[in-house]
Amino acid sequence: MNQNKLIQMRERGVFLLLAETFQALGDSSRVQIVWALMHGEMNVGDLAETLSMSQPAVSQHLRTLRNLKLVTIRKDGRTSFYSLDDEHIGKLMKECLNHVEDLLK
Repeated sequence: MNQNKLIQMRERGVFLLLAETFQALGDSSRVQIVWALMHGEMNVGDLAETLSMSQPAVSQHLRTLRNLKLVTIRKDGRTSFYSLDDEHIGKLMKECLNHVEDLLK
């Protein structure tokens, strides 16, 4: 099968969404947020404290990640808790980290 047929096997929209996902993860603050959420559910205040970021900055990054379905939100009264949307996000982060660590060897 030639390269053009391989590319045509997927709808262009899939590649667009994939590129948007990588673009969202192209920001080191969002990568840190995803990394923190790989270790468990957290609220905005806990994320801000853990990552030494302001709460508004964390909220803005979470909005981007939530819009791309990378994180999900659970409300408990007035507090919102964030977690990774599914196990694929954590696997993607681990694979990317392995790649970067291999580059540093």
